[in-house]
Amino acid sequence: MSKAILRTLRPQTTFPSIRSQASRSFLTSPAQSLSATRILPYKSSSLYTIIADVDSYSSFLPYCQESKVTKWSAPDKNGKRWPSEADLKVGWGGIQETFTSRLLCVPGSVVEALGGEATTTLAKEDVEHHSETINNPAGANSIFQSINTRWTVKPFQYKSHIGRPQTDKTEYPAKDQTEVHLSIDFQFGNPVYAALSKAVASQVAGIMIEAFEVRARELLGGLGARESDHVSSTPKQVGHV
Repeated sequence: MSKAILRTLRPQTTFPSIRSQASRSFLTSPAQSLSATRILPYKSSSLYTIIADVDSYSSFLPYCQESKVTKWSAPDKNGKRWPSEADLKVGWGGIQETFTSRLLCVPGSVVEALGGEATTTLAKEDVEHHSETINNPAGANSIFQSINTRWTVKPFQYKSHIGRPQTDKTEYPAKDQTEVHLSIDFQFGNPVYAALSKAVASQVAGIMIEAFEVRARELLGGLGARESDHVSSTPKQVGHV
């Protein structure tokens, strides 16, 4: 998908009257889960750097119109600081909202953003540098009752055509490849929002991870060829020292 097409997917209008209706409603919509996975021909450390650069999200991720890190973590065991809170302006299907998202970074592997009533399942020992904010409630907003967006990267070991992973003793060593997984668990605060976004909601994870692949190709070079593409659904600074 080209960058031009991705840009057209960004919502351009809002419906303030719907937002007012949502604030008065006691109705809720069902929780939904979306996911997408890609295998990209880059080192996981390089891809993680792109994912953890939250300030740059608005420059390449559809549905993210503005992104600004407002708080950083304490130093991790290597002395680096990671995004801890950010103000994000998101929108799709005519819905638009700016809210504060709580961020949790497991250096080298996970970046998680929490909004509304969302809570994390990450082990506390993995995010000790976020100890000042990990128990803070995520920022309330008028669109989502809860939203948890998690990016995960891990090295991908090449598998031969017979289905057995290569080992260090094989004749052909594994190339630098990384599995990138995006999961989005969310629940709208009002069924009206769910109805407005119905046409695009199931495609969000796939569209976002494809935009990320384009970004990786721009910054890291190469074709960014994918070996896995799975989408499913059910009803500028990184590492401060």
